[in-house]
Amino acid sequence: MKQSAFNPEHQNNDLPSKIVAGLERISEVFKFLLWEKAKVIGLSPIQMQIIIFVAFHKDDLCNVSHLANEFNITKPTISDALKVLEKKNLIIKDISSKDSRSYTIKLTDKGHEVLSKIYNFSAPLRDEVNALTSIELESLYAAISHLIIQLHQNEILKIQRTCFTCRFYEKNDNSEYCNLLQQNLKRRDIRLDCPEHEERTNQAVL
Repeated sequence: MKQSAFNPEHQNNDLPSKIVAGLERISEVFKFLLWEKAKVIGLSPIQMQIIIFVAFHKDDLCNVSHLANEFNITKPTISDALKVLEKKNLIIKDISSKDSRSYTIKLTDKGHEVLSKIYNFSAPLRDEVNALTSIELESLYAAISHLIIQLHQNEILKIQRTCFTCRFYEKNDNSEYCNLLQQNLKRRDIRLDCPEHEERTNQAVL
């Protein structure tokens, strides 16, 4: 217990614990911004996140199974959130002709109206990040992208659409390359959510 990242006596002498505690505080900011906007709109944070995700991702990612994995919550929880959104006429369920049990979630016109009010809920956090120097931004992004892929490899994060897990990504010595875009990649070019991402069969390349 004494070695908890949230025990100040341990934390103050352990840099990784300080970082974990810092990430926890930043996550609280994210949740706060979500809740503040959600209260105004009359939706729950997860309902808001579903609307934003569906708006900006391709159809084959907009189903119950994928959303459950995307947000690391159960299918029943996602289904309950979708029932509310459907009742509020913010989404429709596009039933697949091949499998009546499967459906794709799409926004209605009213859903797009709500989207216009919530899509930028994280702007205050982005503004603070944007105030960092270019060197600080590059360093922070490299650390975050590396941490995310490590969490994915350890199955703490279920889904990633980052370059490191994509079959088009290639790393040779100190160079990184995208075989789809046919261009060299700087570390700042590495994507965390790529629309063209295709999962590689072997482990991620770091």
